[in-house]
Amino acid sequence: ESSIKDIGEFSKAGKYQIQTFNKISPKGLASFPDTTYEVKSTEWDINNAHAILLRSHKLQESEVDVSVRAIARCGAGTNNIPVARMTELGIPVFNTPGANANAVKELVVCGMFLGSRKIIDGINHMKQLGSQGLAKERVEKDKALFGGREVKGKTLAVIGLGHIGAATARDAASMGMDITGYDPGLSIESALKLPREITLSDSISSAVSTADYISINIPYIKGEGGTHGIIGREIISQFKSDAVLLNFARGELVDSEAMKEFLDSGNGRYVSDFPDDELWDHKGAVILPHLGASTEEAEDAAAAMAADTIKDYLEDGTIRNSVNFPATSLPDRPPGSIRLTVVNKNLPGMLAKITDTLAESTLNIVQQVNHSRGDIAYNVMDVDTSGHGDIISFKKIQEELTMTEGVLSSRILYGTPGTGYAKNLEGKYFV
Repeated sequence: ESSIKDIGEFSKAGKYQIQTFNKISPKGLASFPDTTYEVKSTEWDINNAHAILLRSHKLQESEVDVSVRAIARCGAGTNNIPVARMTELGIPVFNTPGANANAVKELVVCGMFLGSRKIIDGINHMKQLGSQGLAKERVEKDKALFGGREVKGKTLAVIGLGHIGAATARDAASMGMDITGYDPGLSIESALKLPREITLSDSISSAVSTADYISINIPYIKGEGGTHGIIGREIISQFKSDAVLLNFARGELVDSEAMKEFLDSGNGRYVSDFPDDELWDHKGAVILPHLGASTEEAEDAAAAMAADTIKDYLEDGTIRNSVNFPATSLPDRPPGSIRLTVVNKNLPGMLAKITDTLAESTLNIVQQVNHSRGDIAYNVMDVDTSGHGDIISFKKIQEELTMTEGVLSSRILYGTPGTGYAKNLEGKYFV
């Protein structure tokens, strides 16, 4: 192990530097031990951040220093991060799927009640009467103005059966509702969480045609084949005249003009926590602030999940919950070895180039894993350090490895936190 100790002295003692944007839950950030991590907000000008944590901040490429290895969003959506560009730079972007699922699910259930019982109208009416001193006199007489319906025995269509959709389906079923669902990409994990009584449809139109309530729980994807305006005239024309649409996913999923026409023509309702210039004051719409994940518990869970994901990547090279890199993990590093990671373009022959470079330096690979996703490939390798106690030799090997055509970056995961990182910046070596 003496040779490994020498390798850990590539630079001065330090800590992993984590930069945060937005206010991140202190309970979540507590996952970073202060012995090896230093967390700083944007109030501090740290130009050597090793990872970035954020919530809704719209991240610019100029805010991503050359030293940044990873970015994590405390939430599911990553529309505020230039993911494609980060992929080109060899930087994994992580999210926290499921961390806010319970919070959003509870608001969806609340939305069903708001769309059924004219609760908000009644509250506003009682305030008006109260200001006139008439509340007690009129409380019984005026209740007929705000009649509604129960959800028990009604049908809920859930469009998108991921964490939130599956949880919504379960709770609705427990309230005596009939459930139909649609999700062409339904995973085994999510399927196991669905209520047994659910009826799966083969299209959105089929799922909504018999529904009294419709909850959309799908991601917003721009461009051709995406989900922009997916709930448009064609789908809305299949709604029952008194259907209630619950949108706690993304505002852009719904065609506002088509929804307005629907609300104008019948007794339907639209409940959402996204602003809408067409529907904000419509009598058939209930528009809330974006409250889906705005609970203390959800913010704690998302921050903790993001922090754990970053820790696993920085310390062990493990990738999970990434939106642009392949899921990758390798068992614990064997004694007498060091761990190397390499990020490269997903091109033919790259793995051979990487392993040949190590072989030419007489380094034996003890264990390794290589996975790819789209244009990117990721390698984690544990190499035997026997006979390689010379610091200079390892530095030369890493430089040769990093400057191999097609390689974007490499890391030596041993020794002083934050050190051992190298990048190939368009043919220039950065370490």
